[in-house]
Amino acid sequence: MTIYFDNSATTPVDPRVYEAMIPYFKDKYANPSSIHKLGRIIKEDINSARARIASLINADEDEIIFTGSGSESDNLAIKGIAFARKHKGNHIITSSIEHKAVLQTCKWLENYGFEVTYLPVDKDGLVNVDELRSHIKSTTILISIMLANNEIGTLQPISEITELVKNKNIVVHTDAVQAAGKMTIDVAELGVDLLTFSGHKIYAPKGIGVLYISDFLKDEIIPLIHGGGHEFGLRAGTENVPYIIGLATACDIIGEELNTEMQRIKEIRDKFESLILRNISDTYVNGYNAPRICNISNIAFKYIEGEALMVYASDICCSAGSACTSDEGPSHVLKAMNIDPIDIHGSLRFSFGRFNKIEEVGRAVEIIKESVSKLREFSPLYNKE
Repeated sequence: MTIYFDNSATTPVDPRVYEAMIPYFKDKYANPSSIHKLGRIIKEDINSARARIASLINADEDEIIFTGSGSESDNLAIKGIAFARKHKGNHIITSSIEHKAVLQTCKWLENYGFEVTYLPVDKDGLVNVDELRSHIKSTTILISIMLANNEIGTLQPISEITELVKNKNIVVHTDAVQAAGKMTIDVAELGVDLLTFSGHKIYAPKGIGVLYISDFLKDEIIPLIHGGGHEFGLRAGTENVPYIIGLATACDIIGEELNTEMQRIKEIRDKFESLILRNISDTYVNGYNAPRICNISNIAFKYIEGEALMVYASDICCSAGSACTSDEGPSHVLKAMNIDPIDIHGSLRFSFGRFNKIEEVGRAVEIIKESVSKLREFSPLYNKE
């Protein structure tokens, strides 16, 4: 039996989400930009969905922009502000452990005259706010730091960062793709100006993303996609209505179930970590001492290759780092944390979700233990004496 512990890569669509979407593939198919009756009905449904999604993060409905993915939302946030404010400065601050949608966007902007500071992190993957402070310049226009890391789950001190730059005319963006659905998110409490999340991490379909844009920035940010006046003129293209409705339903479910689900999933993660550390020698949890979201466990299995373990323990679905960078070699996140290079190769990410049961944990640990034992027999690094 396959055990799916890879929910940070993607989640299955919740049946309730699927059911809510069906009418918009069949009967409610009109273009929401059409002025006829059917079109107006769909437009009203989108507006309702926008308000429901906004409620999840304590935003206003007209601060929610629909995109095609979390990566597109990150690109719109960072490029849109960078080019809009280039006349004010050219300096951007981010961290060395961001998702590649942020890192590659910042690297691309360097080709257009922007200067980017990539902050280091400590051994648990945390950004130091004092270090960030030391890099702020008169030319700093944007800070982009993720809320929860996608590989180790570390929560960054976003509220401290926004408090630090208050009244400095610096825009703060946070990638909350991994945080959404695993913790309470309140944009007012965080103090951020831009926030990204994605449907397929919260039991909605792939192909729908959100960018929260604080109202005062909406007339300033430069769009990536031009055409019609969709999404307040910030993202042209006919709206993906079924997926928007699905995302709204996913947000409704989170709003109703978040507190109990957070606790349940944390119990699964904690039991998994406890059994791994107790039953398999020479293992440790990357980022263990930092505050983390409830569902991610990144474990180093010393003296073996993580990808080989995935092959041997093939009934367990997990990731060697981020699913988006699985072909790019060792984890840039663990490198930035100065983890031993050998241990980086032996590290795997396990991520738990709504449809996991605590009963799966014992079986998963048995499979992993047996596989680690076999692999270490062949490992030239493992001292068998």
